[in-house]
Amino acid sequence: MTENRALTTDNRDFTLLRLLRALWHYVREGAGENDYEHYRIRALARGESPADAVEFYISRLEDKYSRPNRCC
Repeated sequence: MTENRALTTDNRDFTLLRLLRALWHYVREGAGENDYEHYRIRALARGESPADAVEFYISRLEDKYSRPNRCC
């Protein structure tokens, strides 16, 4: 009986862990934290030399704030 209970508890812990990892993945994607990793993979696939992380984020910020924003 205790074996079944242990298996059920382990299974629930594993399921909860998978759920938390998936949630963390979606939060990182939504916040843009994985953008550099995606950029680096695409650049290497094209045979290009990717910029380092600092240069990448600076270029993203310059691109984002260089356009006029007419909101409000």
